[in-house]
Amino acid sequence: MAVRLRLRRMGRKKRPFYRIVAADQRSPRDGRFIEILGTYNPLTDPAEVQLNPERLRAWLDQGAQPTDTVRSLIKKKGLLNRVVQKTAS
Repeated sequence: MAVRLRLRRMGRKKRPFYRIVAADQRSPRDGRFIEILGTYNPLTDPAEVQLNPERLRAWLDQGAQPTDTVRSLIKKKGLLNRVVQKTAS
């Protein structure tokens, strides 16, 4: 089972709110997921990102691949160095 770290859309129409989740890559965007790792609210200024770094690191150690958007959110949060070191090894 290939695991992806990706966004799951929540909220109402034109008011998006996202959860950052670990999910099987075959499941739909808003479908089944394994674990919630954080949240992303693009409507605030600046955009609010909350992550659980311990669980994020655990999933990356197990081989989960973040999507491009999640990777950029991790970078903005300042956890990219840890992510790059873990995935490069």
